[in-house]
Amino acid sequence: MPRATLVIQMPEAVWIGDLSRRYPDARFRILAAMPTGEEEAGAGLVEVRTPDLDAVLTDLAAYDAITAVSTLQHHDERALVQFETTMPLLLLPVQSSGVPLEMPFDIVDGEATWEITAPSERISALGDQLRAFGIPFSVEAIQQEFESDQVLTDRQRRVVAAAVERGYYETPRRCSLTELAESLDIAKSTCSEILHRAEGAIITRFVADVSAAAADVVETD
Repeated sequence: MPRATLVIQMPEAVWIGDLSRRYPDARFRILAAMPTGEEEAGAGLVEVRTPDLDAVLTDLAAYDAITAVSTLQHHDERALVQFETTMPLLLLPVQSSGVPLEMPFDIVDGEATWEITAPSERISALGDQLRAFGIPFSVEAIQQEFESDQVLTDRQRRVVAAAVERGYYETPRRCSLTELAESLDIAKSTCSEILHRAEGAIITRFVADVSAAAADVVETD
């Protein structure tokens, strides 16, 4: 399953985008976020770290889009704040696309970094929703995560697992092909053929899935 790293640019008109740009050295770590019963409203829990903590908390509470705010912890340059807002902009595209938003994530100087794990069509839908809501973003990385039993035979998995365990793929190698074959009680040529086929299957699957995910996702603003 694809895992994508998205860098989100918070619009200036959104309170958290404006606040984090006014205090570019502050870090807003979103620990929890959820929609509330009211339409297009949400609540969240944020950890704020900044030398200007009191000023940031005062300005946060002053936004029209913030309907309730409670400081749960306050110590030196760190505060834990629960808030409610009529503008949960980041929740809306996530809800519409059906992609689970992984917590926590940081917002610094108007920029948020999301780690998303979902089928490529869901990630593509998230990209469409972000664009629909006018939220610029870029794709920093895409990785493909898959189960080896979807790609390799039982014998191939055993040989590859043994090769990894014995250091065959390390640099420099801790185990030669001859030593690996002897440990598995198979011929060297057989061991080589099994590894070659397994490596080919893994690489082919990886490249195909990552290419498909990239093609679906990365049409950015």
